Amino acid sequence: MSAATTCSGVCEVPQSRAEVWRALAVLEPYCAVCDVSYVMGEAAGAPGVGTTFVCAPGRLDGGPPAPGAPQGEIVDWEPTRLVTTRLVLTPETWTTRIELTDTEADGTRVTMTITHEPTGGGRVVRRLQRGALRRLVQRTVDAELEKVPAHVAQVPNGA
Repeated sequence: MSAATTCSGVCEVPQSRAEVWRALAVLEPYCAVCDVSYVMGEAAGAPGVGTTFVCAPGRLDGGPPAPGAPQGEIVDWEPTRLVTTRLVLTPETWTTRIELTDTEADGTRVTMTITHEPTGGGRVVRRLQRGALRRLVQRTVDAELEKVPAHVAQVPNGA
């Protein structure tokens, strides 16, 4: 039995797939919607598979993230269509897959799948926590999908 818990959800927005991609897949140094700062890894060039980042709560304003801040990596990257990131925390790993498709009304359908995988604890503990974890992961998916319009609103027109 796998220790991973996976949940999905879908939302639609009226903006183009390119605009939604810029809002959801291109990491800015600070996201006001999530109140999170991102520090990209040392690799030069455009983001893609293997790009690393650190995710820190709040605004860093050029300062370094705190020791132990979650480490992330882009594991799938198909511009304007698919991005998957893996965020490693001490007791768990969160993988977020965002798929974008066009709607018939020239908008974008966002399908988000989040997987939570504990990195510790025994099989009995994971079995006892399974229901609570499923609810947590689904609430996380739902909360992230609710933020999609706010993320898109942050993208400057024509950016």
